[in-house]
Amino acid sequence: MKKKRRLKKNILLPILIIIIIVVIILMLPKKNNSASKNNEKYISGNVPMLTLYDLDYKESASVSRGTLVYMYKFKEKKGDDIYTKIKYNDEYYLIDENNLTSDKNEVVKEKEMYVRTGVTVYEDSTSSKIESYIKKGEKLEILGFDKVNENGIVNRYKIKYNDIEGYVYGKYLVNTKEEADKKYDNNGLQEYLAKMGNTLKGGTASELDYYPYEKPKFKDNKMPDEVRALYINSGAVRNIDKYIDFAKKNNINAFVIDIKDNTSPAYNSPVMEEYSITNYNKALNSFEDYKSYVKKAKDEGFYVIGRITTFKDSYFVGDHKEVAIKSSNGEPFSHNGSYWPSAYNRYVWEFSVELAKEAVVEIGFNEIQFDYVRFPDRTTNLEKDGVINLQNTYNEEKAEAIQNFVMYACDEIHSVGAYVSIDVFGESASNYVTAYGQFWAAISNVADVISGMPYPDHFNAHEYGIEEVVWTVPYKVLNEWGKYVKTKQEKIPTPAVVRTWIQTYNSVKTPSVVYDAAKVSDEIQALYDNGLTGGYMTWNSSSNLDKYNEVKEAFKKEYK
Repeated sequence: MKKKRRLKKNILLPILIIIIIVVIILMLPKKNNSASKNNEKYISGNVPMLTLYDLDYKESASVSRGTLVYMYKFKEKKGDDIYTKIKYNDEYYLIDENNLTSDKNEVVKEKEMYVRTGVTVYEDSTSSKIESYIKKGEKLEILGFDKVNENGIVNRYKIKYNDIEGYVYGKYLVNTKEEADKKYDNNGLQEYLAKMGNTLKGGTASELDYYPYEKPKFKDNKMPDEVRALYINSGAVRNIDKYIDFAKKNNINAFVIDIKDNTSPAYNSPVMEEYSITNYNKALNSFEDYKSYVKKAKDEGFYVIGRITTFKDSYFVGDHKEVAIKSSNGEPFSHNGSYWPSAYNRYVWEFSVELAKEAVVEIGFNEIQFDYVRFPDRTTNLEKDGVINLQNTYNEEKAEAIQNFVMYACDEIHSVGAYVSIDVFGESASNYVTAYGQFWAAISNVADVISGMPYPDHFNAHEYGIEEVVWTVPYKVLNEWGKYVKTKQEKIPTPAVVRTWIQTYNSVKTPSVVYDAAKVSDEIQALYDNGLTGGYMTWNSSSNLDKYNEVKEAFKKEYK
């Protein structure tokens, strides 16, 4: 009997212990997942980063708005603010309860902002389509946003300005009027810019934008430190195998290949079909063939750059006369036999950038190079006398419009993982804003690469006081030009890589000069002697392989 009682006792004791443990567990604070979901909050605020305090109200950490945290019921008033306890990264903090929200769409609290740098207004939050443009200093109503990055910075804000609604990039906006009206100044930049002449009426150097711009580095798209490139036009690209063979033997690591030259579109692009049917119909190659040519170059390890003539396009003007620079009779203005869409016109911007993005995504270009990013040259008197109408919709200076286009192009093409280079006349490095709107410092500060075209036979015979005819002494003229470039590069906060077009054709001026390997080498050496070591590209409009063979010894040299 006693044995049975002991057995029963031995059975009951473990059961009792289990019951006690269960009761204790039930009494412990619950981690109830459904409850915790109700206490999940997002950090919110009108600045990208918010301050977190430790439990003694000392500043302890910062966190980006949009971050998900766990909120506890604890609240305490401190001065005029009420602080709430949160858990973030397995640590406990206090935060002003006004900086918490359960709605992810409310993490951005700005109600109004100001334009620091003139902004392109987009139709929606995802496309390149342009709604309007708003000048520096203007106040915008904030209606929403598309997304915030890991640092709490808004990509595009949804805004309202008078009767304009759309999206603008957040990096161009600030919180106060005072910040918006400021001009960026570093190491006497504004004083230096104030000395730049505006005698040619292309714009005011000091009124352009010189805020620092972060230059991208794409993980899967590495730009060579020194690009040594052959130019290949829209027709010559069919012989890509020959150029690849030449390049491998002669120290060339890149190609500049036409996507669209004036009246010479390279392939029947779907974007051309939408925006400019004449360009589409006049294409020299099929989409598939052209893509295969570029793919061959990439497969062989070459860096490929797609060239687009931007504001010189007779076919586009033929399709859209409304966007053209106009003569006094209202018809498109012909300049040296070609028609120019106005660089002020945003539909023209869209076409070039949509074409560029397609070329990156569908064809595989590493970089897009925009040429003719300017107004027509030698038209100052025609403008003054009212002979031509540039259709200046937003009352911009020429240089302002050109820089605004470069910003727009960079924003959009960076979004698909490619770099942006801009071709400029050699004159743009001078100490004035050119009549056609190019000013080196303003373009270099924004673009990834800036490519001057200081062809010796484009200079005046005794430029820079050089005693000889300058195209007979290419080292001297490029050495002097390089000094101007170097000064501009040193003055701005975020200069582009300098990669220069070199004359690789025989001089067309009198006295005629054969540009052999020695003269081509002199051009390159002059650049490097001024620290302009980003590389070079060969300008030979016919892409003539015989000429390239004549000067190949210049490419084989290593320059320092």
